[in-house]
Amino acid sequence: MSLFIASLNSGSNGNCYYVGNGHDAVLIDAGISCRETEKRMLRLGLSMKKVKAIFISHEHSDHINGIPVLAKKYQLPVYITKPTMLNGRLTIEDHLTFTFSPFSPITIGEIQVTAFPKQHDASDPHSFIVSCNNINIGVLTDIGTVCENVITHFSKCHAAFLEANYDDEMLDKGNYPYHLKSRIRSGNGHLSNKQALELFINHRSSNLSHLLLSHLSKNNNDPKLVQDLFNEHANGTTVVVASRHVESEVYYIKGTGNLESSFSELKRMQTTLF
Repeated sequence: MSLFIASLNSGSNGNCYYVGNGHDAVLIDAGISCRETEKRMLRLGLSMKKVKAIFISHEHSDHINGIPVLAKKYQLPVYITKPTMLNGRLTIEDHLTFTFSPFSPITIGEIQVTAFPKQHDASDPHSFIVSCNNINIGVLTDIGTVCENVITHFSKCHAAFLEANYDDEMLDKGNYPYHLKSRIRSGNGHLSNKQALELFINHRSSNLSHLLLSHLSKNNNDPKLVQDLFNEHANGTTVVVASRHVESEVYYIKGTGNLESSFSELKRMQTTLF
């Protein structure tokens, strides 16, 4: 069984990523409003009825703003660590709140979600691998450094949402104060285009069909710049820049063979797949 992925939004104004198969789906983070989540999924032909859980990476507002309404309206389990829950000051019904432990897979229907720690300036930050039938989707954003956890998990991915937050020169010449530039560049901040590219070149699997470059800075990056940079080294991987304004297409990820079909090619299967 294949997996379908989409970015509903990616950036400091809100992050939400969809991963699902024909029966079950999960959202990784819910940083846009419930209404906006519904609108974007509807435009893509994705059904909220298939979404069975939300997994939260950390407590920053652009990853959690939509949780309370979304979880309550659809009675969705929210998988979140206690420090993230506490520091995010979230109000979620007790029966919808579940915790997770790093490296311990959680089964949602036919999907498994495995969290692993990452470096970021949050209380208990994690990235995720979403798997089904040996197909692995990585959600690797808000990462301060390319640590061994990131390398190990990225190297197993058939597709990944990977942070490419800033261009070094644009950050240098930009108007951010020194302390903010230092925070972004710190080992607990964000990945630069250069860091993300090095990970992509040196550690991608030969099965990596799609790379969705995510969490681009509005002020310190440029979508065309980063698209062109990664296209030079794509070598058969479809590279997409995830927007901070609109949803991406739905991408169809298979473990082997021809790994790409856009949503337009899958519309005829919409009622059974999504």
